[in-house]
Amino acid sequence: MEMLGFTVLGMLMTTTLVVIWSRKFSFLGQRPANFADKGPAFDLRTHLSGPILCEGMIYGPTGKVTSRFVADMDVQWTGNVGVMREEFFYDCGDRQQRQWTLTLGNDGSIKAEADDVVGLGTGMQQGPAVMLNYRIRLPESSGGYELDAVDWMYLVENGTIMNRSQFRKYGIKVAELVATMRKKEAA
Repeated sequence: MEMLGFTVLGMLMTTTLVVIWSRKFSFLGQRPANFADKGPAFDLRTHLSGPILCEGMIYGPTGKVTSRFVADMDVQWTGNVGVMREEFFYDCGDRQQRQWTLTLGNDGSIKAEADDVVGLGTGMQQGPAVMLNYRIRLPESSGGYELDAVDWMYLVENGTIMNRSQFRKYGIKVAELVATMRKKEAA
């Protein structure tokens, strides 16, 4: 019986350490404040504006590439409110259209809405980074599941935006997206 107690205690300690590690030291542990004064300032109204070319890949839960895509985006701003229209072309032949409405606060905060976003997405831009959290509902053809998403976009010195997103169900990573975005005239 004593051995069972030590086994359970060991499992609890391991689980606690994994949770702490993932929340403090991994992708999920990043905070916008970590990027203050660490490179060119990322202003969505400037850097994510007009026609944008996006190219990327989606990885499944094991880290294998499950899909590749190219997307045409167009972002138009009126003051602090931007409308981003996206059209994705996937390697399997599927096409997807989405539209985001992004509202920027004077403090760098972001509110994001889209038809497949459950509720309101929230985020922050600081330094060369933008972070956005939201819950996304997958299309019925992909199971119709709701996933928690964390998007990070990083502005690099040549104006390219690097995007890394993770999608989780019950706290377990089920997919990851990596993409580049750059103004079409520079493509």
